[in-house]
Order: sequence, then C-alpha cells, then structure tokens
Amino acid sequence: MLTGKIALVTGASRGIGKSIALTLASYGATVIVNYNGSKDRAEEVVAEITAQGGIAKAYGCNVSDYGAVETMMKDIIKEFGAVNILVNNAGITKDGLLMKMSEEDYDAVLDINLKGTFNCIKHISRQMLKQRGGRIINLSSVVGMHGNAGQVNYAASKAGVIGITKSVAKELGSRGITVNAIAPGFIVTEMTDAIPEDAKKQIEDQIVLKRLGDVKDIAETVAFLSSDKASYITGQVIAIDGGMSI
Repeated sequence: MLTGKIALVTGASRGIGKSIALTLASYGATVIVNYNGSKDRAEEVVAEITAQGGIAKAYGCNVSDYGAVETMMKDIIKEFGAVNILVNNAGITKDGLLMKMSEEDYDAVLDINLKGTFNCIKHISRQMLKQRGGRIINLSSVVGMHGNAGQVNYAASKAGVIGITKSVAKELGSRGITVNAIAPGFIVTEMTDAIPEDAKKQIEDQIVLKRLGDVKDIAETVAFLSSDKASYITGQVIAIDGGMSI
C-alpha cells in the first residue's frame, strides 16, 4: 500500500509514534524515526523495522527548533530523495490548573506541540509542492476539540493543530497534497498506565465503547490517510475516541 514512499514520523521512539512508524513500515514505507531525547529507544524501533524486512533510520531533532527542522528535512531529502508522508506526532504535556501554570510550562507545550507542527510542515511544503503530492497527518487530541480542566496549554496547542490542518489543507490542496488531523481520545500508553485504576474506570464510563483505545487504532488510521485510498480526504479531523466526544 505504501511501497516506495518515504515517511517521517516525529516523536516516534515510543507510544503512538512508535506504533505509527512500525505500521507504516509494515505497509512498505521507508520510515524516518524522529526522536529528541530517546536515541536508544528510537534505534530499537529502527531495529524492529529492519528485523521485519523494512527500511528505517533514526534522526534526532527537537521539532521546536526551526533551524534544526530545516536541516533535518534537507538531510532526509538529500539521502532519500523525497518525503511523501509527514506525521506530526511529537508532543508533550505539562498539566496544571491555569492559576498555577507557569509561563515556562505553557510555552514548552506550545513550542513542541504547535510550533513543532508548523516547523515541520513549513520546511517540507516546498518539496511536496515540487513533487505535486504528499500526505500530512497531524496528531491533535479530543482535548483540543473539547478542552479539559488542568490542560489549558495542551488544549490550546492541540486546538491550534486543528487550525493549522484546515488552513494548510486549503493552501496545498491544488498540488495534490492532503492534510488531515487525528484526535485521539484515551489510548493505552505509558502515560495512561500511570492512571490509578479508579480514575481509569471513571474514564471508561465516559466512553461509549467502555474501554481505552489501542495505539494500533491510531496507527492504522494514519496508514489509511497516508495511502491513495484517502486521496479525496483533506482538511478533516478524525476523532478516534471510542465515542467519547459524541
């Protein structure tokens, strides 16, 4: 389905990003596994892809660094010739109530989650325009759609990702480039593993399907949006939340 495509997945050393990288590779894409502070884990993802007969490479870059992202894109294009699929997955949380939230915590989340998405799209858009095609998938969140107490910074960043998605879809669509967002709900990851069981039960009670999602649910949707099967879908926000936002 994705044979011959070059995919860059940011924040791909663990969790949802790792699952996306593995899934795109399983469909034939060559995957650039971007990481910031987890080189060993990124190399493990590369090794797993390689062991399954795929092609992958780890690339360290803080996506909030405008110049570093520009260099990353140039390096990837120089080595692989193109970037056909960009998945903006890198993200962090620094939760806290608004009245107690520091400026540093607010800025840090916006820098990675929102500015990082801008930086990556900015520095690959010219190449995709030359190619007259490409797939950009941005990871938002149901929190960006509905808000959440204690996550003002995260909600603002993920709502901003939706705004970027719709705007860039309009800017790049005439050249065959699609831009979509995925808004995950509660997905089983290391972060949700830390939630106490009673709190997890309360969360599950709010979900129509009465369970947390799996990283594979996100990854398979990314793969679909990356493929020719989704060539007429752009500017959309797909909530993968088990019906939580109904």
